[in-house]
Amino acid sequence: MKKVFSILILTLVFTACKNETKETSKAYEQLDKANWLLGEWGNTTKESDFTENWTKKSDSTFVGVSYVLVANDTVFYETVVLEQKNDSLFYTVSVKDQNKEKPVSFYLTISSKNELVFENPKHDFPNKIIYTKVAKDSLVAEISGIQNGKEAKEAFPMKRK
Repeated sequence: MKKVFSILILTLVFTACKNETKETSKAYEQLDKANWLLGEWGNTTKESDFTENWTKKSDSTFVGVSYVLVANDTVFYETVVLEQKNDSLFYTVSVKDQNKEKPVSFYLTISSKNELVFENPKHDFPNKIIYTKVAKDSLVAEISGIQNGKEAKEAFPMKRK
């Protein structure tokens, strides 16, 4: 009888854990679409070494750090929080020595298996950030918007490190 009771308890615990995992995954469906960002990415040229590293902070939040090294000097550094709040996904970036280091948020406007588009039409530049998964080991981050009265765009191709 004790053996049957123990098996029943273990079955209930296993089922409860399994259901909780499904609910958590469904609860953060928008963020789950960005799982392919996780990991370390980069691009090294003669002029600089660009690195972007994404980690999972919690079920609802990823954290990204990007930096550019030129001759071992950090010339650019930013932190990004990718967070799902309710049914919306926000890309909040803080850039060292820009915008008084106050965070700027962009919201997810388009998502597919291989692309994430974040926008903030009120921000000066950029007002659109796009991540495109080109292959399993490569992606392109692109920023765009109006800069000095003209349409401007910068692309950052990266390979998985």
